[in-house]
Amino acid sequence: MSLPDGQRRRDGYGDDAVWRIAAPMILSAATTPLLGMVDTAVVGHLDEPWYLGAVAAGTTIFTVLFMGLNFLRMGTTGLTAQAFGAGEGVAVRDALGRALLTAAALAVALIALQSLIIEAALGALGAGAQVSAFTREYFAVRIWSAPASLANFVVVGWLLGMQNARGPLTLTLATNFTNIVLDLVFVLLMGLRVRGVAFATVLAELVGLVVGLAFVRAELAALPGSWRPSALLDIGRYRRLFVISSNLLLRTLSLMLVFAFITAQGARMGDVILAANALLMNFQHLLSYALDGIAHAAEALTGKAVGERNVAGLVATVRRSLRWSVGLALVFTLAYAAGGGALIDVLTGIPEVRAAARAYLPWLVLSPLVSVWPFLYDGVFVGATRPREMRLVMMAAAFLVFLPTWYLARDLGNHALWLAFVLFMSARGLGMHLWFRRLLTRGAIP
Repeated sequence: MSLPDGQRRRDGYGDDAVWRIAAPMILSAATTPLLGMVDTAVVGHLDEPWYLGAVAAGTTIFTVLFMGLNFLRMGTTGLTAQAFGAGEGVAVRDALGRALLTAAALAVALIALQSLIIEAALGALGAGAQVSAFTREYFAVRIWSAPASLANFVVVGWLLGMQNARGPLTLTLATNFTNIVLDLVFVLLMGLRVRGVAFATVLAELVGLVVGLAFVRAELAALPGSWRPSALLDIGRYRRLFVISSNLLLRTLSLMLVFAFITAQGARMGDVILAANALLMNFQHLLSYALDGIAHAAEALTGKAVGERNVAGLVATVRRSLRWSVGLALVFTLAYAAGGGALIDVLTGIPEVRAAARAYLPWLVLSPLVSVWPFLYDGVFVGATRPREMRLVMMAAAFLVFLPTWYLARDLGNHALWLAFVLFMSARGLGMHLWFRRLLTRGAIP
């Protein structure tokens, strides 16, 4: 059943449409560092350092796990936005149902394989005996957040596809602030230490899911159409979701390889370089919070334009999103050039690390101007459900640009790492821009 035009939010593809989605997503992303700071603070004030090490190790394990499964969010956004743009209420429900069932199956698999996962992860991390023991304790509790965490990926992606950014914002705020409050209660008041941090996360994810499903219910109540249980149970109908998910997973693994390589090579150069690189990566993460918000808007609006087969809307989305993204990137470049040194001093008081970070700061001043392109086009390609192209560009940038650049320039030391990273981001942006122009010229999208 099709959606009436009035229910399809045909409010155009102008700047207001971009910021209606981008602003809430930027705000929600800004709360994530606050949660990390509170986790660190409450555990960092306990009487032994291995508690902090265990939480850091456990958080890293789940970050890697869930980053690899973030295709649930990206794939759901594109499929839902296209069905929404086409006015297909039944297809919108199908996108939600299939993604939730897939998330549930993956969560069950993670819980069933938890012993293998934690032992493999601890082997890779090489942590000491005390840290490993408490990391296992953290993991044994935190793994039960998987069903809610993966379902939240789907809910956020689906709501964005429905052009609803207030839902993801409210879900994120509810999750993060619940987590902060429960951290204080479980760790400081109840003395649960590492397990308290894990329990707080599990319960916070459940609270976020309840909030998110309330928004989903409201959207469905206004959505013509009905559920098709037989379609949700038909394995053959999952083929498109599987193709999208597998391509996005390989794309994400290639990206994770690049960041892992930077960390590993930095560690070989010594503790000071390792610390300086980790500090400077905060500059890149801060940039991503802003640019990802606009990329999310590009996802939702691109998907809607493709569903409507609206070429003008698609072009307007890309142009306006790119304009705002470039503007924000210039702001970050100027801010890093003027205040990067002061930010380094805020982040560390160790003189050697400060000096090293300042030596490589120019790369981070340049980074926003090259990172803006892949950030934006990631959103466009997700909305257009073009994961194959995303995978090929990412893998080419990683294996044909990043690694060869590092190998050829490795005599430059840490400068070679940052040169390789900047060229990697440049290659991604250029490759996706040229591929988008080719698809548009050939009429392959929308």
